[in-house]
Amino acid sequence: MSSATRTETVLRPAEPEDIAEILTTYVEARAAAPMPPPIYPVSDIREWLAVKVLAPQKGSQVWVAEVAGQVSAFAAFTPTWLDDLFVHPRAQGTGLGTMLLDLVKSLAPDGFGLWVFEMNTPARAFYARHGLREVERTDGSANQEKTPDVRMAWP
Repeated sequence: MSSATRTETVLRPAEPEDIAEILTTYVEARAAAPMPPPIYPVSDIREWLAVKVLAPQKGSQVWVAEVAGQVSAFAAFTPTWLDDLFVHPRAQGTGLGTMLLDLVKSLAPDGFGLWVFEMNTPARAFYARHGLREVERTDGSANQEKTPDVRMAWP
């Protein structure tokens, strides 16, 4: 197998077999980011992610970026909202986040919004570099983590 084949990135809809790797990506990416720790135990997070993959709400999608046969990033979104975009720390800076964000833009051509924690300046800068703009800031009293956040939108 050539080097190019081993490192080829595949974007595809998530499958049930991906749930464990999606969970690992979520937990490890979140732990490496400047954001509050999850408020739920890993078992609850796994169940929540499984529902997103196995029984999505109408219009919801979960896509993964697979590199060398391993899920390294994922995006969960609806036609109007980007719920989650996480890249495993080992794959950050490789373009996977951009690939997934471009995919979401192509599948949500009328635009979408997202929430990002105010303290997560790398994520806010990433979204701003890709054309999203800040449209609202809150004190965090309405989110589960009670942490200030920023709503961003594209276009």
